[in-house]
Amino acid sequence: MHSQPILQVEKLNKQFGTGCASCFDPSTRTLEKNYCPHCGTVYACQDISFELYPGEILGIVGESGSGKSTLMQCLYFDEVASSGEMLIHREGFEHLNTLTISNQQKRYIRNHLLGMVYQNPIRGLNMNYSAIGNIAEKLIAAGGRHVGMMEKRAEELLEHVQIPLFRKKEAPKHFSGGMQQRVQIAKALSNHPPILFLDEVTTGLDLSVQAKVLDLIKTIQRELGISMLVVSHDLAVIRMLADRTLVMLNGKVIEQGLTDQILEDPQDAYTQQLVYSML
Repeated sequence: MHSQPILQVEKLNKQFGTGCASCFDPSTRTLEKNYCPHCGTVYACQDISFELYPGEILGIVGESGSGKSTLMQCLYFDEVASSGEMLIHREGFEHLNTLTISNQQKRYIRNHLLGMVYQNPIRGLNMNYSAIGNIAEKLIAAGGRHVGMMEKRAEELLEHVQIPLFRKKEAPKHFSGGMQQRVQIAKALSNHPPILFLDEVTTGLDLSVQAKVLDLIKTIQRELGISMLVVSHDLAVIRMLADRTLVMLNGKVIEQGLTDQILEDPQDAYTQQLVYSML
């Protein structure tokens, strides 16, 4: 394992609502799950800290509403974190808390250092552009200007994710769910990002299609050495992909460790329940 993480998150918080006297102070806060019954504030992420290492797949697992997708959206700047730090160890960004930088800098990071694959392809793709046009859109955002080179890169990627090239000019709205996810993965990879975020990418897909998408993710990680953060409520997905795993419940990380260790010897009662429900 490399000593230096590529991504470091410290005490990330995200709340929806202003808080009140009974929930504002974390030390005396009493919530129902992650919700304050007095003022309605939701504490979606509470003091989340973790590291992601080069070439590693880190899994984040938890039930619906545990805060894992909100966490991902904060890291990709779709949501603004309420507080905390995110450090990306890449030249020029070493000492910057990327949660508090300007929108222009955030755009640069999104376009050059991060890739995102959403649970719902509608969020990650323009359904009316062609498949190849979707990939070009990301390349243009990252400063690509040479049409021939962009087309070549897009074709390489479509082949890589097993989309037949005779369909490259078709719009993703005509594709199956599994194909849409694969176009989204190609788009996310187009600018060689060192970090890829995958949010519930197999939800809603048939099992045989799920297996293909997971296989593709493993292959990409092996061939390109990308660091990945994989969010799922499905432990089978995490078992197949993740080297290490964080377990989230009600906006907090309640357990973390090597994936095998968590699956074979879960410490927290909630994790035990999760693991036994999978058996």
